[in-house]
Amino acid sequence: MTSETFDAAPAATAPADPSLAARNKLVIYILLASTFVVMLNETAMSVAIPPLMEALGVTASAAQWLTTAFLLTMAVVIPITGFLMQRLNSRPIFILAMTLFSIGTAVAAVSPGLPLLIVGRVIQAAGTAIMMPLLMTTIMTLVPPDERGKMMGNISIVMAVAPAIGPSAAGLILHYLEWRWIFIIVLPISLGALYLGYRMMVNVTTPRYAPLDIVSVILSVFGFGGIVYSLSSFGEAAEHAVISPFIPLGIGIVAMAIFIWRQIMLARKDAALLDLRTLKSRNYAISMVMLSILMIAMFGTIILLPIYLVRIQGFDTLSTGLLMLPGSLLMGLLGPFVGRLFDKVGPTPLVIPAMVLVTLVLWATTLLGVGTPWQFILAGHIVISIGFAFLFGPLFTSSLGSLPPSLYSHGSALLGSIQQVAGAAGVALFVAIMSVTSASLATGGVKQTEALAAGIRTAFTVGASIAVLALIASFFVRRPPAQEGNWGGGH
Repeated sequence: MTSETFDAAPAATAPADPSLAARNKLVIYILLASTFVVMLNETAMSVAIPPLMEALGVTASAAQWLTTAFLLTMAVVIPITGFLMQRLNSRPIFILAMTLFSIGTAVAAVSPGLPLLIVGRVIQAAGTAIMMPLLMTTIMTLVPPDERGKMMGNISIVMAVAPAIGPSAAGLILHYLEWRWIFIIVLPISLGALYLGYRMMVNVTTPRYAPLDIVSVILSVFGFGGIVYSLSSFGEAAEHAVISPFIPLGIGIVAMAIFIWRQIMLARKDAALLDLRTLKSRNYAISMVMLSILMIAMFGTIILLPIYLVRIQGFDTLSTGLLMLPGSLLMGLLGPFVGRLFDKVGPTPLVIPAMVLVTLVLWATTLLGVGTPWQFILAGHIVISIGFAFLFGPLFTSSLGSLPPSLYSHGSALLGSIQQVAGAAGVALFVAIMSVTSASLATGGVKQTEALAAGIRTAFTVGASIAVLALIASFFVRRPPAQEGNWGGGH
């Protein structure tokens, strides 16, 4: 079924009043700047994990929860933001998001150990989860279709540069200061964004009644949480995990099945937390599968490369951050260029070659050893970053562009939730495979560094195998019929 079978809804139109246009631009740029701040923090902890493991005396499987818990919280909160944005004005939602993020940052900054640090990250994630849907919904409300191209280019910079540059910024900080300075430095910036929004942010949406199905929220927590927790537990199996990983996995699968069934039933009354009718669009479904696989690969790579560079190659955090900086910057800077190219040629000529690049690099990482030259790592990271740059924007636009405005908020929320769960699963899966393999080899008498390198190779082998599925799917992505010549997603 294509998107033409859905009900249509009116799109945004350009404001006739110049002062209104200036107000709208101000609101959007406040949201862009604030979203950049909160998303920068999303991946900053990946470089900090090795020194955190040493400073706090915890294992890799335990420390990776700093990233997993963050992503998982976002996946659970993002669906609820659809409810919030329908029931509340945009200004109080913004204040809520930045307040949560600032409180979480402060908690993390003063944390004496891992448990409270994870709590701080969870609070941060709750604020972060609200910002991106708020930004997208505001743009779809305020920006007319013929002007969304340039704005989507700006958004692509936020979406790509902020998470990608996080590890590099953290590496620079950690070279001179201890880990908690990652949060101490971010705190005044987030408070400044909160103050700026409090003074200058205005309401641009009209609240209306929207139901919130509490049962769906609870099911999503157990569904997403059980699956991701089970993946983490597989990594802890070598470290004498208390609970069998199959127990939370079973709970997660059952809860997710009930959650999906309930959403299908509630959609008949337009009361679903996540309206799964979006999946009736073939282009949306294929793009969502590809984006999920890419998130698994990207976040798995982001967390494993620093571990490899620090613990095997002997890099310090500054060198690790600097090595990953060129690819991270290039990934973001290519965003507007990719957007303009998408207007001219559509997704197919961009997505297929880019997916080939990503797949080849992931297979190349299966050759990593104790003596692999750092230049090999640098080149690989640059190439895979270029591939990601040519994938995320076109896939995001093609998927949402295949839906009518009446289902846009649900499509955005579902896409965001699945992406975050996939990112969390990628972190948990890669670390789990690395931990189990390296622990098994170390027990057999293999040197610790060689065992760890073997574990990392095995993890990347699984990631590369999954990427092949996305490569196959890339041949089926099409430009949405209603999106001809419109990068921004006009409906």
